[in-house]
Amino acid sequence: MVGRARGKSARTLLFYNHYDVQPPEPLELWTTPPYQPTVRDGALYARGSKDDKGELIARLAAVDAARSAHNGELPCGVTFVVEGEEEIGSPHIAEFVQSHKELLKSDCAIWEEGGMDSEGRPVISLGRRGVLGVELEVKTISRDAHSGSAHILPSAAWRLVWALASLKDRAENILIPGFYDAVKPVSALDAKIIAARPSDEEHMKQEYGVKEFLRGVTGDAYKRAVFQPTCNVQGITTGYQGAGNKTVIPARATAKLDFRLVPDQDPRDIFEKLKQHLARAGFADVDVKWNGAMWPSRQDSNDPSVKLHARTAREVYGKDAVMIPMGGGSSPVYAFAGPLNIPVISPGVGYDGSRTHSPNENVRLEDFYNAARHIARILNEFANL
Repeated sequence: MVGRARGKSARTLLFYNHYDVQPPEPLELWTTPPYQPTVRDGALYARGSKDDKGELIARLAAVDAARSAHNGELPCGVTFVVEGEEEIGSPHIAEFVQSHKELLKSDCAIWEEGGMDSEGRPVISLGRRGVLGVELEVKTISRDAHSGSAHILPSAAWRLVWALASLKDRAENILIPGFYDAVKPVSALDAKIIAARPSDEEHMKQEYGVKEFLRGVTGDAYKRAVFQPTCNVQGITTGYQGAGNKTVIPARATAKLDFRLVPDQDPRDIFEKLKQHLARAGFADVDVKWNGAMWPSRQDSNDPSVKLHARTAREVYGKDAVMIPMGGGSSPVYAFAGPLNIPVISPGVGYDGSRTHSPNENVRLEDFYNAARHIARILNEFANL
């Protein structure tokens, strides 16, 4: 969906949001039903309250406020692009942008989500990692068999486990030949931003109940770790998973994986290298399905829009913004920033306890109001930037 409104200035801000959400399961971990918005302890709990309906409504509220402050007019033009496929990788958005560049012509984009760190400091993300989603499938026999024949019949479960084990070693190195070829080293500017950024590692340890991070990283190494691509197993499905025993040899096994990618990795290249690796490693029988992809994207920290984001954030939150050179997640920033040749900023409603994609997703009401105030200030000043 695309909505547009003219402003006093010829300059235009583009807002990208999405209305689709992640599945709510496991339902038993929700305190209140996920699709029954509930306010308690100063926060609104519901699936999508943060990602991404809360962001969208805060921006609509900001547009209303800006209109009221300017006698019914907007200080600059606005274009809203709201899609329903972001949570499955936005498979059509890049093509849509390429086909409608004149319609979407703008001077800056305000991205889908953002927010504050654990100390209440507004965060400015200068990049997003890309992602490749795949599904591996193995079939070894025509049907599940009695495990009394496990000495002669091949198990799809074991076959899949061995294939997965060929992808990564215990030191977290990804073993696909050529996987790291296009990875750009951390630049001098990125290193400076990393060094200036306050560390949240102790908070992260407490939040997730871990004593140390992968590879034992700490300090600047912890903050630089986001520049490393990853191979993650989302889930494995095979055999019997009910109560008690069912002595079967699984005939079929599947696993869903995602690879988080950094500049300048290309998901299409990684997909081909994955298939070639499995074939060379003796797993040509493993079917590899493409489940969607996004490309990595970076932002110039010296862009005037980034500085406007930081300045107005200080006015709203009373704290200096924290810049991070690369966010760990993925989003279709690449589909807009490149084709439209525009900077991208991401003020938002989130905080470290928003539980995005998890049970009890929430947004604090005060954060929602502040996010709307922040966007309204950006709208007010952007016309003269």
